[in-house]
Amino acid sequence: YLVAVVLVILWVIGFVFHGFGDVGGIIHVLLVIAVIAILLKVIGRAA
Repeated sequence: YLVAVVLVILWVIGFVFHGFGDVGGIIHVLLVIAVIAILLKVIGRAA
C-alpha cells in the first residue's frame, strides 16, 4: 500500500505543476475522487 500511496502523491504533484485548464483537469478531478474513495476503503479495512 505504501508504494501505491507514494505513486499517487507523485501523480498529484505532477498534475498540480502541469496545471488545470482543459478537459484533462476535469478528468484529473474525477480520478482524484476515485483515488480518495479507494483510500477510504483501504483505511476502513485497516481500522
